[in-house]
Amino acid sequence: MPVVIECDELSGAQLDMFGQEYKVAYDRDGFVVVREFLTGDDFQQLTANLDRYIRDVVPTLPDTDAFFQDRTRPETLKQMQHMGQDDFFEQYQQHPRWNALAELLVGEPVKARDPEWFNKPPAIDPPTPPHQDNYYFCLKPPSVATLWVALDVADKDNGCLRYVRESYRHGIRPHNTSKVLGFSQGITDYGATDAEREEAMCLQPGDVIAHHGETIHRADPNQSKRHRRAFAMVFHGASARRDEEAYARYRSNMKQQHSGMGLEAK
Repeated sequence: MPVVIECDELSGAQLDMFGQEYKVAYDRDGFVVVREFLTGDDFQQLTANLDRYIRDVVPTLPDTDAFFQDRTRPETLKQMQHMGQDDFFEQYQQHPRWNALAELLVGEPVKARDPEWFNKPPAIDPPTPPHQDNYYFCLKPPSVATLWVALDVADKDNGCLRYVRESYRHGIRPHNTSKVLGFSQGITDYGATDAEREEAMCLQPGDVIAHHGETIHRADPNQSKRHRRAFAMVFHGASARRDEEAYARYRSNMKQQHSGMGLEAK
């Protein structure tokens, strides 16, 4: 089973104390959970600004920055991208706790990308296809980690994340068009061996799960009456460089899918 480390607050001293255990777990499994990563005022500040952003900013955004299952129903908002255009979230990328954990796991200085927000609206969201984030990022070496904080209880009923242990060790798997909004590419040869190694990661609000950019993960549909919301940031290591040719192919495929779904960019 993956290591889940409990802490009340992830201070610099606690990172020093538990750093080796975090790093060992992450390097072994390709992911690690930190319970109560955000608590109290820290968690409330983040959720209050997410509520503000959804209320005040989302109505002004193009379709490709705020995905809805049904644009006429605000409750079906399922993903927000490019949130660094907002002053709060631009500054939030420098949050010392997030950066300290990311740097510890990646093993070198890191830089945060634009924050993102994810949701599985009750009863209508499709499965998230098995995928590897670095298929989208196209970074070499794959020195990149995603830190994903639960904003609601995430469990098997509402589509918690499921990880294939040690899968990051074997490189990028074949991907192809998924036609799933927000996850345009999915692994094409995901099979029984992958499923046997899968771990369903149930989280409480404020827990974080960090995963390597090439760790395979997916999620079932939300079959509950509850939302499954999360906030995430991706951290690139200083050594990572983008394969521009591969990235251009990915972007072209994604834009074609968005166009086919009737989404309008800026």
